[in-house]
Order: sequence, then C-alpha cells, then structure tokens
Amino acid sequence: MQSERLRLDKWLWFARFCKTRGIAQKLIESGHVTVNGAKTRKVSAMIRTGDVLELVLGPVRKKISVLAMTTRRGPAIEAQTLYEEIAPAEKLNGPDKGLPVHKLSMGRPQGAGRPTKKDRRSIIKFFSE
Repeated sequence: MQSERLRLDKWLWFARFCKTRGIAQKLIESGHVTVNGAKTRKVSAMIRTGDVLELVLGPVRKKISVLAMTTRRGPAIEAQTLYEEIAPAEKLNGPDKGLPVHKLSMGRPQGAGRPTKKDRRSIIKFFSE
C-alpha cells in the first residue's frame, strides 16, 4: 500500500539520496533542501507526488520532481522510479557548497600506535575545516 504523503527525511532515504536517515535529517536541518521553492528545515515536512525538490548534495545542486511514494527502501533501480531530474545537476563553488557527501578519512601507518595529543589536535582541526 502506497500512501499519498510521506515525511521528507524518509523519502530522501528511500530514494537513495542519503545513505542513512540521520544524514537526510542533517541535510534538511542545514537548509540544503527546498520543497516547491521554499526552504525547509523541518525534518517531518510532508511531501506528495508532484512536489519539486531542490537538493544541495556536496558540490552539486539537483532539481527533481517527486513521481511516486513507497513504503520501503528498495534496490537502486526501484529508487530511481520515485523521481525524475528536471534540470541537469549543477556544480557549485564557494559558499553555496553543501555538506560533504562523504567525509575524508585520515589514515595512520600500521603499527604507529595511538595518536598523540598533537596528532589528535591536528585530526580535529582537519575535520572541523
């Protein structure tokens, strides 16, 4: 059974724009999602088929139209049937950039032991930029 309305964070997760619902919530709360031209920071905002979403995913802005609702997170092929892209993805630069899609990882050499205080401070500084 498909409902006619669905929470925005669930739909973004079902449509595989975000890997987890937590990431979808952060994306919405940070103001990187607009619904029908209006910015929303409300995770529980309800969307319907026909709504137009604008998403800022890392350095890319996507404008999509909601085609269908679902009750589960299915395979990627099924998720692609939930929306259609209205405009091609737009590359962003500067302050318009959104949250990073994936965090960069800092590796340490095998057998180097635990990080020192100086290492820890540099790691914190690296990820807070």
